[in-house]
Amino acid sequence: MGKAKKDVAPEPAAATTAPPTGDAPEKAKPSAPKKKAAAPAEADAQKKKKRGRPMRGHGKKVRASLEIRPKNPVPVGEAIQTLRTMSGNRKFDQTVNIVLHLGIDSKQADQMIRGAVSLPAGIGKARKVICFAEGEDAEKAKAAGAVEVGADDLIAKVSAGWMDFDVAIAHSRLMGKVGKLGRVLGPAGKMPSPKNGTVTAEVDKAVREFAAGKVEFRNDTGGNVHAVVGKMSFKDDDLRANIEAFIDHIRRLKPSTSKGQYIRKACISGTMTPSVELQVAQ
Repeated sequence: MGKAKKDVAPEPAAATTAPPTGDAPEKAKPSAPKKKAAAPAEADAQKKKKRGRPMRGHGKKVRASLEIRPKNPVPVGEAIQTLRTMSGNRKFDQTVNIVLHLGIDSKQADQMIRGAVSLPAGIGKARKVICFAEGEDAEKAKAAGAVEVGADDLIAKVSAGWMDFDVAIAHSRLMGKVGKLGRVLGPAGKMPSPKNGTVTAEVDKAVREFAAGKVEFRNDTGGNVHAVVGKMSFKDDDLRANIEAFIDHIRRLKPSTSKGQYIRKACISGTMTPSVELQVAQ
């Protein structure tokens, strides 16, 4: 009989290194050292240092203007001279603006300040005026300088999105039709209103006044009234007359329910200048 074959045991598999099971704790990363809180005296010194730095975003001309701007309210004539000095040699004729901070409650309907005023020297800019009128009134408005005059046709044109004008005048007879343009003209501040003289039976007179630069104004939610009072190229006397006329007009509109100081602050500024506070009598 032949010899029985011996059972050969299988060769052991090559040992493999098992991946870490995650049970071993990871080494903690060293934490960044905490900054020591600055002492009160040191913190105050840092704040003062920051205040002394020039404001970011302002150029050299603006920073120079801020240095010569009066710290206290000044008479109108001195304020105009300060604006001219701050404006420097600009290559365009800057607009002169005025803002009055009023002691009114803008949430109360009976304290709203809104209207229009013709300034003695104008504002140095012709304005495009349209007029909603028909018949003889339309002819008068066209002769007075309105760039567009009409009724249903003009209403349809504006409703379609045409807005190439500055002021809209409407005859009182047509306000029933013009009223539907409130959603279009209201947000742009061009909706005719009896309060600012843009709804009237004397459309020819209104067109002439607004085309020549009659100024519209309305207080904002903070109780401020903004307006244009001329150009930097105006003579000093003309600018002073416009500024004083506007302030006097706003003073006459003081609501009876307004308590305390009415004109709290008045400032003028150029297009490219900081503002200068005015001395205003109550």
